[in-house]
Amino acid sequence: MNLFWIVWSPNPVIFSVGSFTLLWYGVLFALGLVLAGWYVWGRFKEFGIEQGVFENLIIWSFFGIFLGARLGHCLFYEADYFLSHPIEMFLPVGVDEMGNYYFSGYHGLASHGAVMGLMLALMLFRWRSKLAILPIMDWMAIATALAGAFIRLGNLMNSEIVGASTDVVWAFVFPEIDDLPRHPAQLYESLFFFMLFGVGVWLFKRLKYESVKPGFYLSLQLMVIAGFRFCVEFVKEIQVGFEHDMVLNMGQWLSVPLFLLGVVLMICTQKYGENSVKSENNN
Repeated sequence: MNLFWIVWSPNPVIFSVGSFTLLWYGVLFALGLVLAGWYVWGRFKEFGIEQGVFENLIIWSFFGIFLGARLGHCLFYEADYFLSHPIEMFLPVGVDEMGNYYFSGYHGLASHGAVMGLMLALMLFRWRSKLAILPIMDWMAIATALAGAFIRLGNLMNSEIVGASTDVVWAFVFPEIDDLPRHPAQLYESLFFFMLFGVGVWLFKRLKYESVKPGFYLSLQLMVIAGFRFCVEFVKEIQVGFEHDMVLNMGQWLSVPLFLLGVVLMICTQKYGENSVKSENNN
């Protein structure tokens, strides 16, 4: 074994008290969402949008992200199982050999589904609130990278979504999986998302809406994240069996429409969109 390879086998459980178990994944997931929300709240204050609007947005966004991520995993990756066990799509339960339900927690959240769910929730929020939504989607798109960075660290703590086998000197060995050295794909994605968040914050401070129109940052993030996700999948292990027979895996196929959506939005918003943040958001 290469001396530089890291044997990665952390305990995914922080502590347990009775039937309650606190996992690193849950803490990191929640931390990412809180910090992302904090960034968005800062933009709300900067542009003078009232706190009540932000609070409603957070509620809509939470349900959009969670339901989208959960349904995305269930329908994109394990449709046969979950369509025959629909209750497990929505409730954190499993079924034992005797047919009895037990608490299992939620296992399986898809990032592509989270993006789709969030965008749908924001469209519904726009319909209910009558606010100009593109600036808000811009801010949330920048913040999404920060949330994604912490979520991938959670995946790393769970030793899941591992990379393909490799002999690079920085390889990780995941004993819970096997003894092969693998790309730390979760770490690649986390570091990329931290960097992307930093670039997004810097770009917004530099440009705001003086040189670009609302929708620019949303479009850019969609294209960059989808493009990176398409590429990083080449160093990931196959996640589900049916992907072995696919030219591209599910993550790559799902990245293509998101990338194209980013291109279309960039053209439409920057060519035909408004020149500044709509004043109706201040009312």
